[in-house]
Amino acid sequence: MNLSSDIVTLVGRVLLAALFILAGFNKAMGAEGTIGFIESKGLPLPQIVYVLTVLLELGGGILLLIGFQARLVALAFAAFCVATAVIFHPSLSDPSFLKNLALAGGFLYVYAFGAGAYSLDAKRGKA
Repeated sequence: MNLSSDIVTLVGRVLLAALFILAGFNKAMGAEGTIGFIESKGLPLPQIVYVLTVLLELGGGILLLIGFQARLVALAFAAFCVATAVIFHPSLSDPSFLKNLALAGGFLYVYAFGAGAYSLDAKRGKA
């Protein structure tokens, strides 16, 4: 890649990560509301789903931000986004349905092409 592609890859990764770090933080600060929403969809073990969601959004978001294990994290986020679209926003008329599918597409790009030159994965020779 060239310098401009490397910078664009970094910016894209930072923007994806920021969305999930902020979402995870907000969920961590509002457990009752989030758990209630999970319960309203009929999912089993809503407290465990909540904890796993916060861990993925915060932990995975930070890993993506620094570009560590980015392909694996991106694949997890892609699956999470599709599941979230189908379970929590199951209507094409819900803008969040398409947003989540679009995010899954962005994460599949990260999975396919890696974290880029400005990442811990690149420093480890695994970008």
